[in-house]
Amino acid sequence: MTITNNYFQSDKEEKIDLVNLTSLEERAKEVIPKGGFGYIAGGSEDEWTIKENTKAFDRVQIVPRVLTGVENPSTQTDIFGQKLSMPIISSPAAAQGLAHARGEMATAEGMAAAGTIMSQSTYGTTTITQTAEAGQGAPQFFQLYLSKDWSVNQAWLDEAVEVGVKAIILTVDSTVGGYREADIINDFQFPLPMGNLEKLAEASQGLGISDIYAAAAQRILPEDIKRIADYTNLPVIVKGVQDPDDAVAAIEAGAKGIWVSNHGGRQLNGGPASFDVLETIAKRVDKRVPIIFDSGIRRGSHVFKALASGADLVALARPIIYGLALGGAQGVQGVVEHLNNEFRITMQLAGTQTVEAVKKAKLIRH
Repeated sequence: MTITNNYFQSDKEEKIDLVNLTSLEERAKEVIPKGGFGYIAGGSEDEWTIKENTKAFDRVQIVPRVLTGVENPSTQTDIFGQKLSMPIISSPAAAQGLAHARGEMATAEGMAAAGTIMSQSTYGTTTITQTAEAGQGAPQFFQLYLSKDWSVNQAWLDEAVEVGVKAIILTVDSTVGGYREADIINDFQFPLPMGNLEKLAEASQGLGISDIYAAAAQRILPEDIKRIADYTNLPVIVKGVQDPDDAVAAIEAGAKGIWVSNHGGRQLNGGPASFDVLETIAKRVDKRVPIIFDSGIRRGSHVFKALASGADLVALARPIIYGLALGGAQGVQGVVEHLNNEFRITMQLAGTQTVEAVKKAKLIRH
């Protein structure tokens, strides 16, 4: 155990025994201090949407195909020219030092070892450069919480371009923080500095998430997409889309990717499960740009259903952070590889040889 600013951080570096992703939460709760765990695990208000995110998958069934000659399915895929071992990446998650002393650096190592993408958060414990260096050249995305001050955005984007990130994720569903009761009950304030903020001499330690969001832009417009794309010459993925009209508007403004997400139930409680809106959005996008999906993924069958509903990649955060707390980089790697193994089993039993075949699989919806 490492102690930083009187906050106890796991420093475990080991493989973890893993039966399923859902069981990780209770195990991580024993390792992560109460305030940090509440921030990571909590959703907004009474957490109806966070629960619906996973329940939504139960309303759809996979139609298995047999006599198809499928053997040893391949989970390999790609995005923006980057070859991946699996269609599973990490969602950007803030303040990973709450879970582990090495924070984002260990996550970067684990995701690189698994052969897939880590998405950095603006509000990471470590800086853009530190996290990129830990990935040792593996592909990463950088998620931008748009600041009210464009010079701050430029500083972050300049660093992201310099270290070679492959895309910018513009998060658009967090113009204000959701009402997260766990943080209020725990009187939670960030005990650790956030590298990208501290580098710009902006304090983050001792603030709550609402204070952090207060410095971010509350007014985000389609033209911001083009501005970021023109400035970086990188693909911009718009994250937090839950309505087909917003997906179309983002693409027309220059987005090269759509990220269907309700922020893991942490923002608008009472909004739909992310999976419930995926198919409709995918139909409107009509393969013009890749679609990434998150919120509620806990099983390989969930990965399958999301891809068969129009997603090109899926992403997750909490289970990865729990794996980080329990085993560092090896824990992170173990979590995504376990999920991918479940997905591969589902592929075999559903009669699908490739990720592209999964996208054409039949589902029954209720």
